[in-house]
Amino acid sequence: MKVEVAYAGPEGEAIVALDLPAHATLADAVERSQLVGRFRLDAGSLACAIFGQRAAPGTPLREGDRVELLRPLRADPKAARRARAAENPLPRPRPRTKRRRKRE
Repeated sequence: MKVEVAYAGPEGEAIVALDLPAHATLADAVERSQLVGRFRLDAGSLACAIFGQRAAPGTPLREGDRVELLRPLRADPKAARRARAAENPLPRPRPRTKRRRKRE
């Protein structure tokens, strides 16, 4: 079966096409791609996904799957957004004045 293994990071990016046996797992594809050694990645900190959906190393692969190597996040996205919001707060809204209705 044909699958692809992809990685993109500050070290570089690569997509490796592989031809694996029918019973291959995600871990088999990562090992055969040799991307961990090529980019000197810490295998313990990497996560994997198939078409963007996280998957365990023992997940069986299917024809045409795209395995993606995911780097750990450097910062929590929620905490980063809160920090940006604290640095650049929105302006306070002007107080509303009451409008008087015209009587007809």
